[in-house]
Amino acid sequence: MKTIREQLFELADEEYRQFQSKLCPNTDSIIGVRLPILRKLAKEIEKGDWQEFLRNSNDRYFEEVMLKGMVIGYIKTDIDEILKHIAEFVPQIDNWSVCDSFCSGLKCTKNHKERVWDFLQPYLFSKEEFHIRFGVVMLLNYYMEDAYIDKILDIFNHIKHEGYYVKMAVAWAISVCYVKYDIKTMYFLEKNNLDDFTYNKAIQKIIESLQVDQHTKAMLKQMKRKNN
Repeated sequence: MKTIREQLFELADEEYRQFQSKLCPNTDSIIGVRLPILRKLAKEIEKGDWQEFLRNSNDRYFEEVMLKGMVIGYIKTDIDEILKHIAEFVPQIDNWSVCDSFCSGLKCTKNHKERVWDFLQPYLFSKEEFHIRFGVVMLLNYYMEDAYIDKILDIFNHIKHEGYYVKMAVAWAISVCYVKYDIKTMYFLEKNNLDDFTYNKAIQKIIESLQVDQHTKAMLKQMKRKNN
């Protein structure tokens, strides 16, 4: 049987590799396999001995890490075991693409909201940039609802990290909060502890939303903080 790495190189697309390299400029180990192909391979692995795959999977290449995250998203076992695999995987995240794809695949969260919420809390206040982004994107994907919106906005108000990918994730998440909970989020925007970069990015992302009317966009533009 061919190794997973050999299969990945056979599935590589040079044009896509160049495109993906521009999206993830700090990643120099991209093979160039498109995401739908990786998902198909991950599903095949999950149907087989996925435990063996997770024990022995490699992480030299971008796609190997991405594939491992996808397999974790597909496995069907009890939530404690899934969370164990998630905890082992998170330290391998070193770029926004793996982070966001991994989060979108963790559909098990929908059936274990409180359990996963508790699991995420240490990541949200970690010192590691991509630990925090993982937590924020998980909130963005699975917790934008009545029971959690106040808690989420409070968490965003207390995240303090200079990492670019943390700030962009928080700004993105706040813009989604606004679309779903405009009054609560507007109150938050009027009084918060966000740094200027994150605050202004959040405003900009709300303005760029197609679900926000022109009058509101004009008002939001006036709310941007001026650089000193």
